[in-house]
Amino acid sequence: MKSVGVMMLFLHCALSEKFELVGQVSPVVATAGSDVVLPCSVRHSADQSSLSAVNMNITWTRSDLGDALVHFYGNREDMNTRQIPHYRGRTALFTEELQNGNVSLSLSDVSVFDEGEYRCNVESREWERDFSFKIRVEVIGTRPLISVERYDEKSEQFSLLCESKGWRPQPDLQWLDREENNLTAGDTESHREVDLFTVKRRITVYKTDIDNVYCRVTLGRHIREERVKPSAICGKLLHTA
Repeated sequence: MKSVGVMMLFLHCALSEKFELVGQVSPVVATAGSDVVLPCSVRHSADQSSLSAVNMNITWTRSDLGDALVHFYGNREDMNTRQIPHYRGRTALFTEELQNGNVSLSLSDVSVFDEGEYRCNVESREWERDFSFKIRVEVIGTRPLISVERYDEKSEQFSLLCESKGWRPQPDLQWLDREENNLTAGDTESHREVDLFTVKRRITVYKTDIDNVYCRVTLGRHIREERVKPSAICGKLLHTA
């Protein structure tokens, strides 16, 4: 009888063991069209070691959409009948990693509509914890287009315009020389249509320096560049001759 009592006490302690969730404090940044992992893991409160989540309920929701269901796991299987249609076929847990406490969510083919606040909730029989963080979605725009707006024959100077469309959020646009020095140029103009930005910026350069400048548009680690096309320059010179 004593051994049975000890066993029951052990089981009770195991089931009621306290845990906490560990996730990413800063926003998760994803690029539109890519796949992203929303990190969340279960840890023992006492020593931060991993704790199996195989027998727990795992609920991913959108806090900014009234806790609408993104993904649910319970009774050792996915149960997504109440899942938001927008997420159908795009979410998955790392089932082989649940035993290690990994309850992260994989989200495929990210779009701007996925941007928002997400909550990871994990529930055992006697304990429950949740962790919230945001996803920020970036959209990479078009390759810069350089056009010749004007050529002054007296000063032999070109007025060039660099333009790029379809970015989110607004990127940084620079005119640079071959040594990547930032050149003096006009102010960056931006136009927002729906959630996407178009940026453009002008620069004046001498004809002798035309091969030495290029345009760069940057958003985080994403870079798009373009150099002046000789055909555009020749066309402009012929037109003004």
